[in-house]
Amino acid sequence: MASAEPGSTALTYASAGVDTEAGDRAVELMKASVRRTHGPEVLGGLGGFAGLYDAGFLTSYKRPLLATSTDGVGTKIGIARALDIHHTIGIDLVGMVVDDIVVCGARPLFMTDYIAVGKVLPERIAAIVSGIAKGCELAGTALVGGETAEHPGLMAADEYDVAGAATGVVEADDVLSPERVKSGDVVIGLESSGLHSNGFSLVRSVLKLAGWSLERDVPELGRTVGEELLEPTRIYTADVLAVAQALGTELHAVSHVTGGGLAANLARVLPTGTSAVIDRSTWRPQPVFDLLMKLGSVPLLDAEGTFNLGVGMVLVVDQAAADRTLALLAGRNLPAWVLGQIGTGDESAAEGAVQGTKGVNGGSVRLVGEYRA
Repeated sequence: MASAEPGSTALTYASAGVDTEAGDRAVELMKASVRRTHGPEVLGGLGGFAGLYDAGFLTSYKRPLLATSTDGVGTKIGIARALDIHHTIGIDLVGMVVDDIVVCGARPLFMTDYIAVGKVLPERIAAIVSGIAKGCELAGTALVGGETAEHPGLMAADEYDVAGAATGVVEADDVLSPERVKSGDVVIGLESSGLHSNGFSLVRSVLKLAGWSLERDVPELGRTVGEELLEPTRIYTADVLAVAQALGTELHAVSHVTGGGLAANLARVLPTGTSAVIDRSTWRPQPVFDLLMKLGSVPLLDAEGTFNLGVGMVLVVDQAAADRTLALLAGRNLPAWVLGQIGTGDESAAEGAVQGTKGVNGGSVRLVGEYRA
């Protein structure tokens, strides 16, 4: 093997910008938070080449189906970086992943994460992972592994991005699908905690245009702009699974309101030939949405196709189960209300109707009326 010429400058991995010792320190700092997500099903400790999860319980299923999902948090990371606050962005990541899995009725079992950075700062990595672990605790999901990759020369020292993937399981007979939805079903909205993790490219553009700083205190919000924007995504997994257990076959469909807004995501879980009419007057979006629309002169339809506007998850239930569903959610301290109802017929030609989003040729959804003042 060739060696460096005498007098020449020797290049090492560290001089190229990769600090493996810093990576090791980051792992040590995150161990405690990760362990809190582990139950007896997780085998081994942190640092192995792969995470091991005991799936022996699947023998009790007649026909177990595995569900998987992956996602990131988009440009919300820019807000965390600007404020140097990194312990909540991981909660957003978990919410974006596990609540996509629960939509089909599956229980998320375990999750892994991937963090790409320009430079490994152990305390910052540990803060990010602590948020991921907190989100996994809220969802009842084990964090079984992850990877931190240092990308000097490709990312600035303060830059990073996060992504995650999770796996869940559902009994084949219990899968939620559009085929369950029928005319007369009730559409129930579950309150969001705010912006969640969608639409931040528009948010950042609005703030830049208005010249507002993240440190600006806003009376309508009761806190600074930055504090409002970093409000973590609400995680609905445990609530939806509780509803599924209580209602059984009376729970027909679930939609996670992320990119595309309420109408587009609800349309994805409706069968062709059905329509949902959603009454805006049944709720009042949180002040942050009205503020952004006014500040950036954002048209209503554009806002509805970008933000959740106060509804983070939607349940479609049998009409006879609507009151029980609302009572159950109230008992879990999750604000929820009736948004509208499922009908028959094609409303896709009606003004403002949404159909056929993200490659799914499903039902149609139309929002009517005006939001509650």
